[in-house]
Amino acid sequence: MKLILSTSNIMSGGLSVIRRPTFEKSNTELTSSLHANFASHQSIIPPSTPANGASTPKPSYRSWTVQQDGALWIPTHTSSPLTEPRESYDITLKLFYLPNIPADRRCVQTREAIQLVLKELGASSIDLLIVSFPGMSFDADDDDSDLDDPPSAPDSEHDHDLHGTEGAPEDIDTIITTWRTLEKLHAEGLVSKLGIAEFGVSRLEKFLPQIDVKPSVNQINVRDCCVVPKPLILYAKQQNIELLTHNDCTNVLPRGTLREILGSGEKGVGILAGENDSSGDELRGDVEPQWVVKYTAVVKDRGVVESKGYFAVAELRD
Repeated sequence: MKLILSTSNIMSGGLSVIRRPTFEKSNTELTSSLHANFASHQSIIPPSTPANGASTPKPSYRSWTVQQDGALWIPTHTSSPLTEPRESYDITLKLFYLPNIPADRRCVQTREAIQLVLKELGASSIDLLIVSFPGMSFDADDDDSDLDDPPSAPDSEHDHDLHGTEGAPEDIDTIITTWRTLEKLHAEGLVSKLGIAEFGVSRLEKFLPQIDVKPSVNQINVRDCCVVPKPLILYAKQQNIELLTHNDCTNVLPRGTLREILGSGEKGVGILAGENDSSGDELRGDVEPQWVVKYTAVVKDRGVVESKGYFAVAELRD
């Protein structure tokens, strides 16, 4: 079964969602926004303590989710179209391809992610699509490290470290094969500009000669006081690639984190049954995150973010 998780527009949520430090990690924003959206859709039952001392059970997930076309929407979702004409906005998507998911799924995944956002915003195209490949990190001290050295493994499945990743970075051939899919979307007019993340000079020198549509943007996660290496600055300028910094995690939604969010534990919402649960209608099986997309719609003339949110898709298998 496919699970589609959404935050809805976090700019219209409570203060706990929109007032955040600028340095907050994106996976913290994602998970906290999911929790907030789930809570707003659940049937709220005032907490009470029955005579036997047991706590009030959580409301059934069936009361605040919906199943359509073989997918479970968590929570039940209603689109929030933009309020002004399409040309008034800059719409940016960042698509996170997740670790341990076969690269040959990305053509379908990318189109699915774009279509979900377009339906959400009531738009027909996006201005910029940035893709994040699994296992890639940027080291400001050693620009060559982006090419060969795999990142250190996270301490656990629940690792929320800013640079936590799983597995070694992908080879350049796999990245180029994926890029061909993005070039088709560009040719169709669905995406105006393409972007990448965590590419240093070494990887760019191997990547650019083999592609047709050059990335307009390169996002890098700089740890050392936002010091961008001078060789990368010069090379990006030469290639007319805009350098942007960010604080996104490469593995934005680890499997353990997702199970914790959806599980029957204290921090979960009771959709997935625990190992020892023998009753109730919770779902059972192995949950595997497939991809995450973050979207923003900025009103051009005012520089205001009108809409921002996330979709995440996972597979639940027996």
